[in-house]
Amino acid sequence: MSNRKSKLTVLQRVKLTPSEYLARERQAECRSEYLFGVLIPMPGSCRAHNLIRGNLCRELSKHLKDRPDEVYAADMRVQIPIGIYTYPDVVVVCGTPKFEDDQADTLRNPTVLIEVLSESTADFDRGSKFKHYRLILSLREYVLVDQAEAQIEHWMREEDGRWVLTEITGIENALSLDSIGCQIPLSEVYRKISFPPAGQTGIA
Repeated sequence: MSNRKSKLTVLQRVKLTPSEYLARERQAECRSEYLFGVLIPMPGSCRAHNLIRGNLCRELSKHLKDRPDEVYAADMRVQIPIGIYTYPDVVVVCGTPKFEDDQADTLRNPTVLIEVLSESTADFDRGSKFKHYRLILSLREYVLVDQAEAQIEHWMREEDGRWVLTEITGIENALSLDSIGCQIPLSEVYRKISFPPAGQTGIA
């Protein structure tokens, strides 16, 4: 959490309850995540981030179009059952979605969560955020997508509860999401993305 807070400004000094956060967030012009009573504003995203997120949503939606499963991008809030609310880049839910209330804007049972890494949030996404996400009992897979190169970190929850990491590198390979029976070529994940020369990150 320290890396996250060192790069982003906390919005208020007085801690909010979850219900106060939701009431405020539903009226706010800009999204904020919620971490133990504190609002943390969401950083803006660059062209590559938006393209990758859109590519993933397109491929997942194509795969799931004839199934009851649903895909959400960016604006679907996810509740972690310890007082945390986040906005993953891409969310997949298998079967019937369960929401916190009748507003249907705060999901409680995601199956797959995907984050597109950026310099300002990469450490948090790999560390504290993943630790928190593992508390969601429905979650089967967690995916971290690099912007600077064709590289994906794929975490899968085994039947015994262990999380196993697979690293996929190279545009010729594919991301396999076993929980939803889906394969996405990295060439589709990174469609329209041109990687910068070695030594230049080009991400935000």
